[in-house]
Amino acid sequence: MNELGSVTWPPAPVKTERLVLREPEARDRAAFIELLASPEVHTYLGGPRPRDELEREMPEMPEVPERWPGSFVVDLDGAMIGQILLRRASEHRRPAATGKVDLGYLLLPRAWGFGYAAEACAAALGWLDGVLPGEPVVLATQTANVGSMRLAAKLGFTEVERFHAWDAEQWLGLRSRVTPSA
Repeated sequence: MNELGSVTWPPAPVKTERLVLREPEARDRAAFIELLASPEVHTYLGGPRPRDELEREMPEMPEVPERWPGSFVVDLDGAMIGQILLRRASEHRRPAATGKVDLGYLLLPRAWGFGYAAEACAAALGWLDGVLPGEPVVLATQTANVGSMRLAAKLGFTEVERFHAWDAEQWLGLRSRVTPSA
């Protein structure tokens, strides 16, 4: 059993036109460190982690990266460019989110501006719809993160609430499987 309940993990890779969502592998260690240490990636996430700390804390191959239930590597042409997370929101999160699947994503700056985040998130949500039909999904972001706000709308998330955390206004959106017709 994992954070997504009865869903078997890891799943088969999820393929899109340009990307593959797959489980993390040892070869992704350097990309994970780059992702977690990037000031650009963490502008709206409380700041980056120090690279030397990540190098010490992240075990060497073959154990790393750990097999995290709900964690997909976003792979472009055989290389990791980001991560998608689908996890149950815990009770320390906003009450409106508790118990729902929480979508998170991080992409390396060199992968920004090509539509990869939208493609990867849509594929992850499509996979989730197949294994947990009707499951509501939440997404939280800072309102100042214009790109993330745009992506949330494109993916069908609607505002549930705004709140203040980490010295900034945050936005919580909800996506239900049923989408309105055009």
